[in-house]
Amino acid sequence: MRKEILLFFALGIIFSWSSCEKLIPESPSEDELLDGPIEGLSFSEQSQFLAGDIAFNDEIFTAQNGLGPLFVATSCGSCHIGDGKGHPFTTLIRFGQTEPGALPDVSIGAPQLQNRAIPGHQPETLPDSLPHTRFTPPAVTGLGLLAALTDQQILNNADPDDLDKDGISGVPQYVNPPDYFKPQWHHQSKNGRYLGRFGKKAAAIDLLQQTVTAYNQDMGVTSTFEPVDVASGLTIDPEVTDQTVRDVVFYLRTLKAPIQRSPDDAQVMQGRDIFHSIECHSCHIPQWTTPQSDISALSNQTFFPYTDLLLHDMGPELDDKVTEGSAETFEWRTPPLWGLGLSPDSQGREYFLLHDGRARSIEEAILLHGGEAKKSRDQFEALSAMEKSTLLTFLESL
Repeated sequence: MRKEILLFFALGIIFSWSSCEKLIPESPSEDELLDGPIEGLSFSEQSQFLAGDIAFNDEIFTAQNGLGPLFVATSCGSCHIGDGKGHPFTTLIRFGQTEPGALPDVSIGAPQLQNRAIPGHQPETLPDSLPHTRFTPPAVTGLGLLAALTDQQILNNADPDDLDKDGISGVPQYVNPPDYFKPQWHHQSKNGRYLGRFGKKAAAIDLLQQTVTAYNQDMGVTSTFEPVDVASGLTIDPEVTDQTVRDVVFYLRTLKAPIQRSPDDAQVMQGRDIFHSIECHSCHIPQWTTPQSDISALSNQTFFPYTDLLLHDMGPELDDKVTEGSAETFEWRTPPLWGLGLSPDSQGREYFLLHDGRARSIEEAILLHGGEAKKSRDQFEALSAMEKSTLLTFLESL
């Protein structure tokens, strides 16, 4: 009798285990995820990555720990869910500079609208007649590889005067550095300014500037790097520590690059050939290799972001009449295409593409290209339906 009881008990465990296995979903593969560290980090680097991960994704700001009083979001992760692209709900509104080289008009709250406020405060609003643009938060994976490139590597593809007559210029954005910026060996100065490579208009030199600005402008959180409160315009005590800021920067530097899915699939490879044949690769440069880096895991890495990090004339279709730094209102930095096919995972199972999310599909985004990209757009329109589908399959694999 005892053996029968034990056998019944064992069978029950096996049945329960097999039933649970059916209920528990399979873990997604690495190429379906944007978050996670690059390979090769030391133990101490992994620890700092984890600290940055917690600060970026888990720390929620409230009125008690520094939020606002005016803000756009309450955390970094709320705009970059799973380290992916943002949704129109978290779109940033930029305004106050309509001429290249001018300074944003801070007297009207520029450069960014804080459209939310803690209790007891009124959020900012914009007059209907004031030119403004919307920025959908980008995916943040692989940024450390882009940050590791030398300025000269990027400048090698610049052709502001189109000397080679291919219709593609590629203009560098030179940025006045903030006081806390410390140039590294791979930076080059031009009349006291430095090459920008992050942001829709390449208005941030490095990930520290990008992070500090996001804390201040997006969440209304001050630091020793940016101590001015966006609501009052006064210098106040820091609301986030230097260590936390640096942990977040390290996290962004060491997030893995998006992994292409099914790169050896015949249709994906055919789509890649079409991508090159219609000259999309002229701006969306596929392959780069990093030099030596202070983070060993970033050194001598070949990666495939599909960007040149330069500004390009995108034509009247994408001219929002607002700019940053020295960029023209119709110029935009070439966005990396890696991770493109995973965008809906963080955007509510839909696409919201281009700088402001106006394109609801990859094809619509292509068709809105103008200016220097008009030739490639026209070649895309001339493709057969099968060729378009093949190209889109390739782009969705990135």
